Amino acid sequence: MADVLIGLGSNLGDREGWFRSALDRLSGHPRIEVVSVSPLYETDPVGGPRDQGLFLNACATLETSLEPSVLLRFMLDIERDAGRIRTVKDAPRTLDLDLLLYGDRVIEEPGLSVPHPAMAERPFVMAPAAALVGARLHPVSGRTLVDLASVHDGATGIVFHAATGWWRDVTEANG
Repeated sequence: MADVLIGLGSNLGDREGWFRSALDRLSGHPRIEVVSVSPLYETDPVGGPRDQGLFLNACATLETSLEPSVLLRFMLDIERDAGRIRTVKDAPRTLDLDLLLYGDRVIEEPGLSVPHPAMAERPFVMAPAAALVGARLHPVSGRTLVDLASVHDGATGIVFHAATGWWRDVTEANG
């Protein structure tokens, strides 16, 4: 089983609802267990068209026996089923799922780079990642995620939105 870190983002529609649906789909897969989910952060959009809405961002840890490329395809299917349309780079989206870390593996394949090549440069990824698994080591830099996130201390446009447990509380109450 691999210990995986994924990122979630949305700035269209019921942002938290898209996250809940994605996490439910992931946890419903027989070879994936959603282990933990970060707090939610509301963030300014980075790049893309002007005047798009604020993003909601989070991270989740998974345990899976799926190979990275198979997991990524499943995540892309979830995005597509949520109405994600890829037209303009950094355009508004219902759901964005990124495969950030897959154990301590470094993977370079067509269409798949792990660790995610831009994760350490993105405060909207590093804030929830550090809150969730701050002691985890980045397999390329060898630095902890909390250390990598500290580079962004004081970054504007990132606001704490909801505490850890937001997903489990509702899913357990409804399950």
